[in-house]
Amino acid sequence: MEFHTWEPVYADILDDFGYPRDGDERACDRFIELLGDDSTYDPTALGLDGATVAIAGAGPSLEAEADRAADADVVLAASTAADRLQAAGVAVDCMVTDLDKNADTGRELTTAGTPVVAHAHGDNIPALEAHIPTYESEFVVPTTQATPAPPVRNYGGFTDGDRAAFLADHFGAGSLVFPGWDFDDPSVTDEKRQKLRWAERLLFWLEQRRDERFGVLDGRRDAIEPVAAN
Repeated sequence: MEFHTWEPVYADILDDFGYPRDGDERACDRFIELLGDDSTYDPTALGLDGATVAIAGAGPSLEAEADRAADADVVLAASTAADRLQAAGVAVDCMVTDLDKNADTGRELTTAGTPVVAHAHGDNIPALEAHIPTYESEFVVPTTQATPAPPVRNYGGFTDGDRAAFLADHFGAGSLVFPGWDFDDPSVTDEKRQKLRWAERLLFWLEQRRDERFGVLDGRRDAIEPVAAN
């Protein structure tokens, strides 16, 4: 995903949520400052090219579907899905997070040599400042949803889960599976429900771009509003 392709969709997301773009840009700038001259992780080392990649969500169904993650070649876990999969005995190859829940897990993973895709956005600058200095930067993949600037990258996506899917696609994943995704989880807040709708729309766009059918969208496609992409 190149930024010029992602940008119109990003603009629609900002408009839908009322988020200011300059907040994301400030967070990206602060991330760059925090990293300084430290080296960061190259995602090509994950071995995504041609692989079956599990994009593990943190929905209620995760434990029941953990075997689908275990059977994949590479496991990318969204936020607290990393903790839950590890508790279920499933190894996690990478965590994708905006540091809002289990930032200490990210520190532990990078210390152990497992990469963490850490995301900067408009309202998590304090979290970046608190946690990124404690991470091993050589195992950090810094990302933004705004205009990227080295070493901060933008592979597309909005929520932790769909950003993991876009990352896998960017680096050539052969197929994607989605354990632990529950778009209709009644326990989430209204804002989270709105984010899940966007995640669904973004995955629908991604499967069209990949010419692949994601099982997680079966029975849902007719009701999904397409994104306004280039």
